[in-house]
Amino acid sequence: MQIVLIGASGGIGAAFARALAQRDSTTRIIATHHRHPPAWDHPKVHWHALDASDEGAVAALAQQTGDIDWVINAAGFLHDAQHGPEKTIRQADAAFFMKNMERNALPTLLLARHLTPRMRHGRPAVFAAVSARLGSIGENHIGGWYSYRASKAALNMVLKTLSIELRRTHPQLTVAALHPGTTDTPLSRPFQGRVPEGALFTPHYSVACMLNVLDGLTPQQSGGFWSFDGEALPW
Repeated sequence: MQIVLIGASGGIGAAFARALAQRDSTTRIIATHHRHPPAWDHPKVHWHALDASDEGAVAALAQQTGDIDWVINAAGFLHDAQHGPEKTIRQADAAFFMKNMERNALPTLLLARHLTPRMRHGRPAVFAAVSARLGSIGENHIGGWYSYRASKAALNMVLKTLSIELRRTHPQLTVAALHPGTTDTPLSRPFQGRVPEGALFTPHYSVACMLNVLDGLTPQQSGGFWSFDGEALPW
């Protein structure tokens, strides 16, 4: 089984890479990093530098693969040195909003365009992206976090729409959006003080749960939005 793993140098992405490399069924992992090369390696893991919001770079990566069985996009963006999630509309900033869209929604669209042709082989396949429960419109009861919520909702819509289009051409493909839970990574670190006891997960635990979800899905469930614990989430 050949896997393309985007954002494999991050906390969740690295945990995915390590877990999938241990599987006997995994033959090769094409793992990408953005700015910082990883400090670890594995015989099954082949590293590539990639800006997943650059369509030319994504297209070039696709040319280096044969058939692909799984694609997982584990990259994401929440804050930078200048901006954090907005508590009020008064804090909205156009550039920060577009940066969220560019980092959280656009890459999966480009990956789908260029990699799903490599998944049309008739075998069971998975195309998944790490999303966030905050991207659920149906569960938004407290507001705030405009840019992050909007970009993750856009990601979810990309995945849902993709699942509908590929039902005919890729009948064995399962498309899924995944909520990892609150995971102990640099992305969530500034906000961990408000996390209830027992609700902050290690990347290893979060990834083990998400893989358990993916392993249990069927093509008939393609287009779903799933929590790490298997709960089907509202869009």
